[in-house]
Amino acid sequence: MAWRCAGLAWPREARVPVLLWEGGRISPLTSGKELGFRAEGERRCVGARGNACPLGAVVAGRATQARCPECARLDRAHSVAADTMADDPRTYRVYLAWFGPGMVKVGITGEERGPARLLEQGAVVFSWLGRGPLMAARRTEELLRTALGVPDRIPYAAKRAARAELPGAAERVAEIEALHRRAVTLKGWAESLEPLEFEAVDHAGIFGLEGLAPATGVVRELVDGGVVAGRLLATAGPDLHLRTPGGAVIVLDTRLMNGWALVGADAGAGVTVPVVDVMPPPQSVQDGLF
Repeated sequence: MAWRCAGLAWPREARVPVLLWEGGRISPLTSGKELGFRAEGERRCVGARGNACPLGAVVAGRATQARCPECARLDRAHSVAADTMADDPRTYRVYLAWFGPGMVKVGITGEERGPARLLEQGAVVFSWLGRGPLMAARRTEELLRTALGVPDRIPYAAKRAARAELPGAAERVAEIEALHRRAVTLKGWAESLEPLEFEAVDHAGIFGLEGLAPATGVVRELVDGGVVAGRLLATAGPDLHLRTPGGAVIVLDTRLMNGWALVGADAGAGVTVPVVDVMPPPQSVQDGLF
């Protein structure tokens, strides 16, 4: 029986990631779990904003967003990132997120979501900076990007390459604390944004990154009949780090699973989908079924 994948989520209370399936089923992803699945048929658009794609369109295997052009436009039109919700009455938080040495970004997220956005991005350490209305958070985010020289995005390839060579907890916290200290002293913060004291939250344990073996490959795409199987070592953001039966460690971005119909496969079946090499660690990028 095939299940169609609807993505990976980090439930706020459980603190264990789960795979979501069409129809509401979930599969918890605990470290050490043996996983195995085979893709079947064609990858289909997942729709937008809770609505199914009216065309049931086929989408490319390498796309991390499993949406056809029309559904992608609809989804973005209602997103915070598109700046089309200036009158949003909700409270937002500005944060600093650390992914590895020299890899810190600034961003915003809805306060009601708690740390979910940071878990989804694979932030190893983060701290809140401030809270307030959406546009105030946006203006302060832009100020911090310019004044601190930090980006609002870190490439996933860079995040993956850094995970097996992370420094100790104290060093992880020190880098983001130094930036937080600089950030709260900057002039030009939006008046309606309330600064928040530094409090580091470290996700290395939740993700399973302590002692993580370096990855040797990354799944490029799923294909009809292609198998991915192995033992789950870690889950960081959307990425699953799997040890294959042959001993290699590969990374599977679960966003590539969205829209595929998957059936169970033996955990010893290995990996028969296209895999590419992991990029070397950057010196700095700053400036049920299973």
